Amino acid sequence: MRREEVRMAEEPLRLVQFTKSFHIGGTEVQVVELLRGLPPSYRVQLAVLQDQGPLMDSVLRLGFAPEVFPLNGSLARPNSALQVLRLARWFRSQRVELVHAHDFYSTMLVVPAAKLAGTKVIVGRLDLAHWHGKARRALLRSLTRMADHVVGNAEAIRRMLVEEEGLPAERVSVIPNGLDVARFDARMREGLKAPLPDTRGAPVVVHVANMNHPVKRQEDLLRALAMVRLKGQVLHAYLVGDGPRRPELERLAGSLGLTDTVHFLGHRADVPAVYARADFGVLCSTAEGMSNAVMEGMAAGLPMVVTRVGGNPELVADGERGLVVPPLRPQAMSEAFGTLLADRELGRRMGAEARAFVERELSLERLVRRHDVLYRRVTRGS
Repeated sequence: MRREEVRMAEEPLRLVQFTKSFHIGGTEVQVVELLRGLPPSYRVQLAVLQDQGPLMDSVLRLGFAPEVFPLNGSLARPNSALQVLRLARWFRSQRVELVHAHDFYSTMLVVPAAKLAGTKVIVGRLDLAHWHGKARRALLRSLTRMADHVVGNAEAIRRMLVEEEGLPAERVSVIPNGLDVARFDARMREGLKAPLPDTRGAPVVVHVANMNHPVKRQEDLLRALAMVRLKGQVLHAYLVGDGPRRPELERLAGSLGLTDTVHFLGHRADVPAVYARADFGVLCSTAEGMSNAVMEGMAAGLPMVVTRVGGNPELVADGERGLVVPPLRPQAMSEAFGTLLADRELGRRMGAEARAFVERELSLERLVRRHDVLYRRVTRGS
């Protein structure tokens, strides 16, 4: 090995984690876990578009003061080009070897800045791009192809990138999300932060998702619950999450006669404790990457009923760790609910398998180790 290669191998790897902000979301949680878990053989810095969000307290406690490169509105404004130039100069001044962009907006700045600075760049693609219109998808596809490597968190995303966007398979890695099981268990033991509606001992299903976008399809859950009710079965639902669609979903619940069994809880900081008081969980989206909500339900030992989209079937092997149903099919969902209501022992076995899968395959240690291997391979070929 040449002297320069030896020196590089001994020096800490200069890495930047770049994300939009630290509002609560699956991507942001995974970034915090990487900041927490990467070994001291890295010199990690953090950059954001906005130094905002509830997770900022965790970031600051870890000792990170993020560098801010604000968009201040539309990507089409001249400020975007200014921030790209600022970012490129910062990469050069900090001698950054690698930058990992974790989301759409970060990718818009990071990829051109990294190319200007001669810095290696990894782009995270953590969903099926279902949030974007044609123009944004085309731009994201173009910038993703410019990256040195791409990380998806589910095989479904890897297939999309290779088969639909034409990326070479060797430039795409799949690293599933990770969950700190010990911390999750501690949060369950802490208990509820606010009371839950009294279900008088009736079974409960939990749905955790925002109410911002129709892709989450809470309306399918409501219609499935109405079908369960028509069969004479009692099943309560806790809907965790909030957003602009909540009023119309509440109206739908009322029109279906579900106001006494469907409970809109809004945002909750005690999701593990809420899951601990349920019989099973559900996610009825029409598109997903690898859902942290499903992972947390599994970690709580619940059988999950999920739609056959994105990474859901990779998490929930049908009939083993829960039940998988077609999307946009409330009837199929209601039948899955009926199966779990009729055979509580089946649900317990599936929940135990789900918990074991999370412990075995989705640990935080595996998340960090896989990123560590990839970072070193992309930058130093080791």
